[in-house]
Amino acid sequence: MWKVQPTEFLKRTLNPIRILWETNQPKGNPEIPNIYLQLGDPTIYGNFLPHSNCAKAISYAVLHDKFSYLESSGLKEAREAVAEYCKHMGNVTADDVFLTTGCSMAIETACRALANPGENILTPEISWNYTTWMNGVGIEARGYSLLPEKEWEIDLDHLESLIDDKTRAIVVNSPGNPCGNVHSKKHILEIIALAERNKLVIISDEIYEFFTMPNVEYHSFAELSENVPVLVCSGLTKRFLIPGARCDWLVVNDRGNKLENLRTGFRNAAGRNFFPNSSLQYALPSILRDTPQSFFDENNQKIYKNAQIVFNKLKSVKGLKSSIPKGSFYMLIGIDLNKFPKIETSLQFMQMLADEQSVFVLPSECFNYQGFIRIVLTATEEMLAEASDRIKKFCECYYEY
Repeated sequence: MWKVQPTEFLKRTLNPIRILWETNQPKGNPEIPNIYLQLGDPTIYGNFLPHSNCAKAISYAVLHDKFSYLESSGLKEAREAVAEYCKHMGNVTADDVFLTTGCSMAIETACRALANPGENILTPEISWNYTTWMNGVGIEARGYSLLPEKEWEIDLDHLESLIDDKTRAIVVNSPGNPCGNVHSKKHILEIIALAERNKLVIISDEIYEFFTMPNVEYHSFAELSENVPVLVCSGLTKRFLIPGARCDWLVVNDRGNKLENLRTGFRNAAGRNFFPNSSLQYALPSILRDTPQSFFDENNQKIYKNAQIVFNKLKSVKGLKSSIPKGSFYMLIGIDLNKFPKIETSLQFMQMLADEQSVFVLPSECFNYQGFIRIVLTATEEMLAEASDRIKKFCECYYEY
């Protein structure tokens, strides 16, 4: 008999969100409609759609595309457009830009470029699944603490205590998923100073760039760093509301040219054919150039209004702790499990909420954390109001003094 065993790569390549969700999938209450608030895809409810310019640009590109192989790093005109789009970071040129099939690929490329098997990269302890892109290839994702009482700032003392002679980089995420944090200019400068002291590169996941609430300032790490190299991972997925396009990028911001040898490595990695399809690359300059600022402003306002709806309905619910996020489009809601003695974990809270009230959320176990649930704020106002009422009803059933 054949007995083909999975490789160590397959055994260690685990996506905690997918595994937890797919193995603990509740069915919902058949007597009331399901409300899905777990998937970070802003387009599925129909109320957040890409600007009409995107469809026009892609349609034109498809009609005029010869579907030829392009440069490994991406079409030069597309990379030039990204460089222009990223001018807030400083002097970015097309040679600093590498197009990738999704932001996940950009993050994976950055991690594998900086660390060898047996070395480590520091990642947020409550975060999107960065471990997926590291553990499979033998890189340790070493988690540092965030401080919920300080709007999810990084615990700098804990972060620095984790650094050893095998630490190669720090992953940061602002605006953040799932916390909705947006690091202040002062805090970003503190993180950069720590990285400079320890000679560590920063990998900055900025896929939610500029997705902030009113009166919240957004700063890119690359914009503020003078001496520390920053690898910025971003793209069209969130801000432009076209996650299925899978057209994103890695930008090398290295004013001191400390990563000179790494650029050749990035070009080598690009030769593995991770660049987006040709039509998207041809459309990219028009998408970046012609999407008006009003489109982004309106979306931010809609997210803020949705956050207010949920917060106002849940702020007085006993056993829960919620606040309006500063950025991205998620709200992380704390659960005082001591007040719900029949519920042991946030995973069980999620399962029971779905089974009884047909509200589907993500438990913080998906983000290597305990005691929270995450909801997506891109559903319609009516859906979010109804979901909030059901969450309140559920909590009232199980809360005990």
